Formats: sequence, C-alpha cells, structure tokens
Amino acid sequence: MFDAVFPSDAAPVLQRARGVLDVTLRRRGEETVLEGLRQEGCLKARFPRGGTPGWRDAVVLNASGGIAAGDRLRLRFVVRAGGRASIAAQAAERFYRAAPGDGPASVRTALALEDGARAEWLPQETILFDGASLERALEVNMAADARFLGVESLVFGRAAMGESVRRLRLRDAIRVRRGGRLLLADMVRMGGDIAAALRRPAVADGARAVATIVYVAPDAGEMVAPMRDALAGGQAGASAWDGMLVARLLAADGAALRAAVIAALAVLRGTRNLPRVWRC
Repeated sequence: MFDAVFPSDAAPVLQRARGVLDVTLRRRGEETVLEGLRQEGCLKARFPRGGTPGWRDAVVLNASGGIAAGDRLRLRFVVRAGGRASIAAQAAERFYRAAPGDGPASVRTALALEDGARAEWLPQETILFDGASLERALEVNMAADARFLGVESLVFGRAAMGESVRRLRLRDAIRVRRGGRLLLADMVRMGGDIAAALRRPAVADGARAVATIVYVAPDAGEMVAPMRDALAGGQAGASAWDGMLVARLLAADGAALRAAVIAALAVLRGTRNLPRVWRC
C-alpha cells in the first residue's frame, strides 16, 4: 500500500519576514552625512534631502507591507560625535493577527549617540490588529552631553474602519541610558481582554490610542510648562526630572492622537518641520 503526504495535506509553512538595518551617521563640517549603511531583507533606509540644514533625515521602509507573528526586525543607528539625525518611518506600521501557536513578532531598535550628538526617533503610529502578538524594544545609549527626542504611539484598532481589539499580546519596552547610567526603563505589558483593560481609569480610561514622548536635554525641565499648555484640553500629562521630560498622551482614536503628538513635538522642536513623511 502506498502511503505518502501530499503537499495539500502538510501543515503550511508560513513565510516570515526578516530585516536588518544598520546606519551610521557622522558630522562633516556643518553637515551630517552617511558613514555606513547595511540593509538586509525587508528593511531599507532612504535619506531625503531638503531637511533642516545640519541635520540628516533618515526614513525607514519595511518592504514586507506590515508585520506578522514570527517576523524578526533589527534596527541600529549610530550618530557620531556632533552629528544630528531625524529618523522616521515611511508610514504607520501595522501588526497583524497571529495564528494560534505562533510566536510573537520581534522588533528591536538600538540608538547610540556619541559626544554632542542629537538624535530624534520619530516613527509614525503603530497600529495593532485584533489578535496581534508583539515584542518590541527601543534601547537608547547616549553620551552624557548628547540630546535625544523620541516618540512611540500605539493605536488599538482603526476607529474609522470599525476595528476593535479584543485580545492581544504586547510587550513594549523603552530604555534610555545617559553616560552609561540607566535613566528610564518604561515597560508596557498587556494581554488577554484588551478592551476591558483599556477601559480601566489607571490604564487608558477608555482611550484607544496612546503615545509616550521622551526628551533628554539640558532644557527638559523648562519644557514642562509649554508642553502642558500645548496638550491642555486633552488626556495628557508631562513631568521632568534629572534632565529628562516624559509625556504620556491618550486619545479616542489615531487621528486625535496624531494631532496631539504633532502639537507636543512642535514645543520640543521649535520651528523645524517634521520629516516630510509625516505630512504625506
């Protein structure tokens, strides 16, 4: 008797995205220029011109068209002494539903800022679909006199599309070290009934979109009052200590959150325009 497994009988092997992006930028005269670039798999970087003089804009592209469970993405940016860089993403990133038994998607980003460097981490929103599984980490290691501005936004389903997130596995970490000393360790861990968790006053008080802004600079304490003024009327709070400002923003949907984040970034960035991809 002939016994064999036909391709249609075998368990499907799902394709997983892999991406590595390694970018090094350095100061050359009054400009910041590209020193090194390594890109593999689905991750690419582009460096549009026409930004703020002295700054280099870098835009991250994910050619996979979204992130599914089991995907592995690794990003590393080094800004050499005196360099200035704004790092953004081409579009909002989407994390799709995981199949039963799938491991989480993994996204790890590392930023290294040398003496006198300034860097901005300005990705657009992270959109989470029902059933997504994600582990993400942002690690910032900065010299004692470097400056850093970063934002991370989470949107739990697109309200305009009628989406809702009922279950989810999320582990999202931000760690900032200045001069080798841990300055901030922020962790969001969520699982199970996400809709019920978001309704809790101590979690999101019914909001479906949240953002965290981190600003590390000598004038961080001076920015608290202007930041609170810019966010007045919304669900937000801002505090500063030890040369660092942290703001937490809540909103009913992604559009309202985006407007609040743009207002907050305007306080910290002055008259400088946001990267062009934010205006597309």
